[in-house]
Amino acid sequence: MPQSGPLHSVEELKKVVQRHWGFRTFRPLQERAMQAVLDGRDSVVVLPTGGGKSLCYQAPAVLRGGTTVVLSPLIALMKDQVDNLRACGIQQAVQIDSSQSPADQRATLEAVRAGMIQLLFLSPERLVLSDLFQLLRDIDVRTFAIDEAHCISHWGHDFRPEYRQLNRIKELFPNAAVHAYTATATERVRADIAQQLALRDPEILVGNFDRANLNYRVLPRHDVVKQVLEVIERHSGESGIIYCITRREVEDLTATLQKHDLKARRYHAGLATEERTAAQEAFVAEQCDMIVATVAFGMGIDRSNIRFVLHTGMPKSIEHYQQETGRAGRDGLEAECVMLHSGADMATWKFIVEKSAQEGGASQDYVASAMKHLSDMDRYARGAVCRHRALVEYFGQTFALPACAACDICLGDNEPVPDAVVVAQKLLSCVARLRERFGIGQVIDVLRGSDSEKVRKYGHEKLSTYGLLRDYGKDDLRDWIYQLISQEVLRQHDLLLPSGEKVPLLGLTDGSWEVMRGERGVRLVQLVHRKKGEKAERSGAEAVSWEGVDRELFETMRAARRKLAEERRVQPYIIFNDSTLRELARVRPSALERMRLISGIGDVKLRDHGDHFLQLIRAYCADRGATMDNAAGPARVEEPRRSSTRPNLQRAVAFEQFGQGAAIEDVMHQTGRARATICDYLTEYIREERPQSIAAWVPETLYQRIAMVVRRVGMERLKPIYIELGEQVPYDEIRWVVTHLSAQAPS
Repeated sequence: MPQSGPLHSVEELKKVVQRHWGFRTFRPLQERAMQAVLDGRDSVVVLPTGGGKSLCYQAPAVLRGGTTVVLSPLIALMKDQVDNLRACGIQQAVQIDSSQSPADQRATLEAVRAGMIQLLFLSPERLVLSDLFQLLRDIDVRTFAIDEAHCISHWGHDFRPEYRQLNRIKELFPNAAVHAYTATATERVRADIAQQLALRDPEILVGNFDRANLNYRVLPRHDVVKQVLEVIERHSGESGIIYCITRREVEDLTATLQKHDLKARRYHAGLATEERTAAQEAFVAEQCDMIVATVAFGMGIDRSNIRFVLHTGMPKSIEHYQQETGRAGRDGLEAECVMLHSGADMATWKFIVEKSAQEGGASQDYVASAMKHLSDMDRYARGAVCRHRALVEYFGQTFALPACAACDICLGDNEPVPDAVVVAQKLLSCVARLRERFGIGQVIDVLRGSDSEKVRKYGHEKLSTYGLLRDYGKDDLRDWIYQLISQEVLRQHDLLLPSGEKVPLLGLTDGSWEVMRGERGVRLVQLVHRKKGEKAERSGAEAVSWEGVDRELFETMRAARRKLAEERRVQPYIIFNDSTLRELARVRPSALERMRLISGIGDVKLRDHGDHFLQLIRAYCADRGATMDNAAGPARVEEPRRSSTRPNLQRAVAFEQFGQGAAIEDVMHQTGRARATICDYLTEYIREERPQSIAAWVPETLYQRIAMVVRRVGMERLKPIYIELGEQVPYDEIRWVVTHLSAQAPS
């Protein structure tokens, strides 16, 4: 039953959000989710990680008053939200957890009883396994928000028995509205959440599962260390999480990375609590940028500027994959998600699931569900379709675009295998000639014409398929076999030996014979073998989000943010997140009132941090002659597919125009970009193309005048040159001359 009470308008809600959080617009579905809270209607809200779920219950609680109870599985998650709320000027937010002293807990409970608390954060166990619920009944709590709500469902990927106790909320608080929030839930899981919580006619809101700012790559695992180092090199100075399947892999990879002088820390359930806590705290405080971990690491991590997530093996479900990769780019900026995959992953996970089921007495339903999740994940990893499309369609949505421009398939990391059907026919024929009695290794050895002892032992060198694919590498053949398995034209099954050992063998299906008869096609892909030094293409999202951003200023502010966070004992993103810092480094505001227009800067953050960052920006711009109060840009990459090629295209057009000697104003007209952007393009053009003359943009007499001053004072900083020139020559022209002189100098 909807709550009675004063109705609040959307405009009132927007004012609250702008005042405290500094946002002027809502993200998709946020307004409807907030309205459900204000109306007192039950709801299930599924928004992707970084989609703004917490704001959906925080903002209505602040606007409406009363006490909203937020149920969260981890102390760290609760603390982060309370710290962030207080940083936004909302002091009526508290948590009760086991880390607090009895005196602190009593004081908090008294504040709750006195009606002084708007947001109360609790664990599910504390709500239902203590007498706290009686206090909440006494003050007539009408709103409950359940975070990580997928934990209540057996069909979810992270079922937690303690969440089952939340089905008592409706019994204990019959007049309250219950709102369930999660980032990953299929239609079946959403229905189960609503049923388990006994929700009444809930508003079901499901956001777009596509994380447009993430660049997905799934690559065959060949040389783990080399492949991991390649990803780290692409993200030098940036933060990332590296996931491994087993604890041993975590230990080995961490030690290897440390030998390469990389500051990586380990995290898995087998470590002492103190070491795990220290690693997690160092990571979220930006004192450490790289964690190597099992899936034990992740929930409770609220660092918004993770720029890469790397899986060295297949996750155990698509839901886990979506959640784990979703920890990258939570600030809406570009991030890369790489999975290294091998056929051994499926066998490893099956062993882990079966062993866990035996030791824990899990039901057959649980085992069947876990195996189904593994099969779905394996099919995704071996698929040859757009990764964004595959993920979106798995969660029951449609992907309208023909290509995403942000995955290994669409960016050309993989390419079709020439004569794929012929290759497949040879592979399948070999399995048939071996009478389906051997595994992958023997099939590959026969096809490559190996002179191994096992081949000679069984006389397989006499088969007609011997050496048919000798020109291909073992890794390619192994990967194609698994691709054929994923297309169900080949199968892998276990042979149980008398000793109890299971040996995986290859077998044929009805589809196998259809392929061999030429009645069915198959598609095989292979990793593009790039020339030495040639790099894989990166998604256009990065070009969009960095366009116009002064990276040196960004890093300067990032260091200042880290210092402030240490002083205040909060996570750095609570000061300002990376998206806000990039926009500050793009716009470079000259006054507080201009800074206030930047997304993510509310009244309290402007009061607490505005002057500190403003003075830093002013000093930086004065020292380097950087322009201030520039036009705002696309700080968040909500839809890079529609504009991903646009910045590169405009830059290419600008370079072509500069090559013809076009004036700045003409290039602005041709590209539709602001003058500041075109001036930056010209600087890049001069540095990269090294034209003999820049007389089209700087008159020769002025060029010689600037060059003379440069010879006298040097070119390390622009401000001394500007002063020597009587503060009359624009910084852009000085920059172009300095860049040209540097480009012309002998290397």
